[in-house]
Amino acid sequence: MNFELTDLLIDDIISAMENQDVEYAVDAKECQLVISDSDGHLPDDERYYILPEWGPSDGFELRESFVNNLHSPLAREELQSALHSGRGVFKNFRNVLKNYPEIDKRWHIYKHRFMSARINEWYNSLREIWGLEKLDQLPEMDESLVHDDFSFKEYDSVNDKKIILLNITADACDDDSLPAEVNGALYRLWRTQFEGNNAENQTGYICSSLSDEFAGCITASPVSENQEKIVMITSLFVPENFRGLGIGTELIEMCITRLQNYGNKWVLIPNTIAPDILQPLLIRTGFRKINSGYILSFEKGE
Repeated sequence: MNFELTDLLIDDIISAMENQDVEYAVDAKECQLVISDSDGHLPDDERYYILPEWGPSDGFELRESFVNNLHSPLAREELQSALHSGRGVFKNFRNVLKNYPEIDKRWHIYKHRFMSARINEWYNSLREIWGLEKLDQLPEMDESLVHDDFSFKEYDSVNDKKIILLNITADACDDDSLPAEVNGALYRLWRTQFEGNNAENQTGYICSSLSDEFAGCITASPVSENQEKIVMITSLFVPENFRGLGIGTELIEMCITRLQNYGNKWVLIPNTIAPDILQPLLIRTGFRKINSGYILSFEKGE
């Protein structure tokens, strides 16, 4: 007897797999879960199907895989500590995620996709026994979830300039190889430059979390009135606890598209707001390194 693997049944199976105290099986006739007896025996092997094996070691490996692929430094470090904290590992892991709502949401999506794939493999093995064709494997996890987790709005110089100045602190210019006073000077240099730009000509985007917490920004303005086709990125910042979630990439790509649509030819990013940590991201989005920072050309062949 076969059964249809519905989305609702998949959710029930995931919950049952994580329950280490009770063993469940699928009742093919009713298309729902039932509890097997204490010995794991079922009265009818053609009607009832034991769920895929899933133990604490599987849960640990799943969490370890998630953390190893996480690019948010603060959250990754805390979650790694939780995974190696001894007793109560899963509870400690859960407690850390409470401090990072966006990463917590991403974790649940990651877990659901991973466990759904495991269930899909198990279900296909049953379909093979039933003489049915296998179903397509689930697609890879979509990494473009940033617009589900965050909101992006156009930069408004009247309302948002103060928000940027409040959130971009001297930490944004920190370079461990430089004395604190030099880092402070770089920050003051950036702030003077940002405040000195013609507010009416600035464009860009502000990113916020679903709880309306500042999660990043990018702004740009013409280098001068006589060079309107050459623009300079005047701010590019993502707070450390939101890094590694795709916000920086999305901000840059949205801003570049806007600047190109406005007919600009060149985009410059000065070294003062482009630390080395941004280099892979900037190169990936089309910029190239120059002595004074990075440059992007919309001209063919440049």
